Amino acid sequence: MRRDVRVDGVVQGVGFRPYVHALATRLRLAGRVGNDVAGVFVEVEGAPEDVGEFLTALERDAPPLARIEHVHVSEAAPRGLAGFEIAASDAHGVRNTLVSADSATCADCLRELFDPADRRYRYPFVNCTNCGPRFTIVRDVPYDRPLTTMAGFAMCGPCRTEYEDPRDRRFHAQPTCCPACGPRLALGDAADPLAEAVRRLRRGEILAVKGLGGYHLAVTASHPTGAATLRARKHREDKPFAVMAADVAQARGLCEVDERSLRDLTGHRRPIVLMPRRSDAPIADAVAPGNRYLGVMLPYTPLHHLLLRDLGEPIVLTSGNLSEEPIAYRDATPLAGIADAVLDHNRPIHIRTDDSVVRAGALLRRSRGYVPEPVTLAQRCRRPVLACGAELKNTFCLAKDDHAFLSHHIGDLENLQTYRSFTEGIEHFCRLFEITPRVVAHDLHPEYLSTKYALGLDGVEFVGVQHHHAHIASCLADNREAGPVIGVAFDGTGYGTDGTIWGGEFLVASLHGFERIGHLAPVPMPGGSAAIRQPWRMAAAYLGSEIPGWRPEWDAVVSLARNGVNAPLSSSAGRLFDAAAALLGVRDEINYEGQAAVELEQLADPTIVDAYPVRVDELIVQGVDLLRAIVDDRAAGVPRPVIAARFHHGVASAVVNGCCQARDRTGLDTVALSGGVFQNVLLQTRAVNLLADNGFRVLTHRRVPTNDGGISLGQAAVAGV
Repeated sequence: MRRDVRVDGVVQGVGFRPYVHALATRLRLAGRVGNDVAGVFVEVEGAPEDVGEFLTALERDAPPLARIEHVHVSEAAPRGLAGFEIAASDAHGVRNTLVSADSATCADCLRELFDPADRRYRYPFVNCTNCGPRFTIVRDVPYDRPLTTMAGFAMCGPCRTEYEDPRDRRFHAQPTCCPACGPRLALGDAADPLAEAVRRLRRGEILAVKGLGGYHLAVTASHPTGAATLRARKHREDKPFAVMAADVAQARGLCEVDERSLRDLTGHRRPIVLMPRRSDAPIADAVAPGNRYLGVMLPYTPLHHLLLRDLGEPIVLTSGNLSEEPIAYRDATPLAGIADAVLDHNRPIHIRTDDSVVRAGALLRRSRGYVPEPVTLAQRCRRPVLACGAELKNTFCLAKDDHAFLSHHIGDLENLQTYRSFTEGIEHFCRLFEITPRVVAHDLHPEYLSTKYALGLDGVEFVGVQHHHAHIASCLADNREAGPVIGVAFDGTGYGTDGTIWGGEFLVASLHGFERIGHLAPVPMPGGSAAIRQPWRMAAAYLGSEIPGWRPEWDAVVSLARNGVNAPLSSSAGRLFDAAAALLGVRDEINYEGQAAVELEQLADPTIVDAYPVRVDELIVQGVDLLRAIVDDRAAGVPRPVIAARFHHGVASAVVNGCCQARDRTGLDTVALSGGVFQNVLLQTRAVNLLADNGFRVLTHRRVPTNDGGISLGQAAVAGV
């Protein structure tokens, strides 16, 4: 009998064809397997029981990096073939193939890397079908070497033999190479670039290191002045640096590593994992000043493994960019004023990709290791969609059929370089997945560069999606649901349909629309954007003359808020957290987005269970109640960590109270939580537990960030229905 098989999913660049070849050969079947623009096709014929076993094992025993979404099997007339072969790739037709994400070095390659008897001993670019670069080197599909940035490296004889041997781990592994034929390291004119890099790091020098998706800036984490020098040169005042540890033992010396964090640390995606910092962690103060958490990742390239093992201690490894610009990836020229030297290599990077970030199992930034694997949608898109995302933490999303291709992290669209990265990324994704958008979704804010880009396109239908509706739709799409639900969208800023700034919203929402049924009571933002940079202004807006003379400018700002001049109204939960942080003396001015709220969460005592009371009148949350309670407790001498915890629990109680009122109105008992404020683990955990105790089913983000990095997915889901 003969069966023709079509396999859809992440099945190119993950060793799927060699796996199929080995399986068919073991079962004594004839036929062929090949790549094309739609995925993998298989023709197999032989004894019925053997063909049946083949079809069963095809999904059950697939390679570790493969992600099979559909297997389509059809009958065909036997052709009497002899033997099983890997067919030449077919680049014709409509592209539906999925491209694999970059993957951390596998255990087999690591054994070779550190085996003195192996021909790839200490070779920084060792890889195979189970690991190595994928998305960052792919120029086009199908995924074959001529269409990657490895095209310029002709394989030597031994590598070619491995590549063509069906029994070898590198059979049709496109980035296959070795010291004789592959990329090489360079550090100036150093004879041994790696040894020179280690010497410089030990002296406290700053190195630009070329990685998978761009350049990083590296410095020894324990050096007394290295991190401070890097911070000064990069003009990064407080935001913590990420640290790379050589192994789990080193990571445990830096942080408290629970089982969930361990899985993220050691998996093939290798994100930065935020974990509680050990008080005796051997790192300089400037690495994460005043921060109880530390972002740690393990090596994910052979070069990282070599560098960390030779150095013998952790390093700071932060994105190689100037302030507010995207990560450098073509060359290190933009980093000339920061780095003392460049540990470079000559394998081109086709698309820049920052490291991903995870906390408590939730994605805060979805990028390297995850992108471009798609999010599968519950409802198929009627037409191809481009969603342009938000202004901050921008991602874009292309959607076709039931696949949403959420982009890598672009960043804040505030300068030409980041905007160029945004537009180039869209062009690359459109080409890679052969999607020509017919619908373009955008935020309602008319001044967002993402909105202006969208509205500048020709021949498409435009769909404006309100910011907080997009947040809830993103959570729905993340959970493969369509709604309606009670949506709680808490963040810093979003353009409301009434012309005010929203950010503490209760919605009844589905992919088809939304209704705003409640929100935090609006307050002015005195000074506009200055109230974001200086959280004490929000305390003044909330409390006014209740605490006069709190600081020299207090009365003037209170007057500004009352007069409404340059003081737009806002229902933002983010601004409420800012006000609380200011009243607790946590932060009067911020140096990065969300800093006051981050530090307020870290201050909170996790053993406290009681909450401040807060009125929720007809689904309007009176946030001022929480701030008055803070002032009263401070006057009574209550410790600040206790106050911070009571504030968090008060906000969570307000969420639950609002959802109970919404259920009474609508009959809905499913709640979706979204928005950057729910990155706060203390708040989200408390809210989820209380909602569950009150009989709600709760949806939170799992596959995409709850912050603005997930907005484009929500826009795409709304525009696609």
